[in-house]
Parts: sequence; structure tokens; C-alpha cells
Amino acid sequence: MDQIGGHLAEIARNIEIVGADPVTLHGFTMVPNVILTKKELSVGAKLAYAMLLKYAWSDKGSYPGQLKLAEDLGAGERSIRTYLKELETAGVLKIQQRGLGQTNYYRLFVTVDKTNASRRRRPAKFAGQERQ
Repeated sequence: MDQIGGHLAEIARNIEIVGADPVTLHGFTMVPNVILTKKELSVGAKLAYAMLLKYAWSDKGSYPGQLKLAEDLGAGERSIRTYLKELETAGVLKIQQRGLGQTNYYRLFVTVDKTNASRRRRPAKFAGQERQ
């Protein structure tokens, strides 16, 4: 059986990152693959999630208002509210309103709920088997 490492060098890359310029020096935001591949999320919702992560990492957890989020994403405030609602419905964001004139408090979930994941992976019970 061949080692996978030996084959990785053979795989041609179709994306090349070259050097560090003023743009890349400002950092990167890593988005969990489970978010990127979640079919029930629109592209806008995925981008809004990435921007919230960016704010969380780079601004020490402070979240700007929906107007700033809209400006940064190049979208309207109504679209931002739609994207945030999508994320909340999908269970990857919890929004807590803090009061009139204040920004919302956001909780981003970047891990999979292990209790739900273990239920899905559990094999079906055979007839006559007792529950434990």
C-alpha cells in the first residue's frame, strides 16, 4: 500500500500564492469548511459569516453595526439582515439584541455539535437488541 504523502507531491496545484504584499499583510480569515459547503446558506450568508469571523479575530471580538457590515461587504442593510437570519436559522450564529442604538451581540459557532453528530453516525439497531 502506497503512502499518501508520496502522491501529494505529484498533484498539480491550480492556485498559487506569491509573496506578501500590503493586502496580505493584514491577515487572513479562516472559515470552517462546514460553513463553506452548507447548501442551505447563500453565498451572501457565507460571506457575512466570514466577515463576522474577521471582526472577531482582528478587532478583539467587537462587532460593528449592520451598516458597517453592509459597507464592508458591499451590500445593503436589508441584505445583511437576511444573511444574518439565514445564519441564525442554520444554527451557526446566535444574535442577541442589546438595546436601542447599540450593536447586537453575536455568537458564532465554529464547531459541530458532537451530540447531534454522534446520533447521525450511530448504526441502526437490529431487531431484538436492547437499548443501553
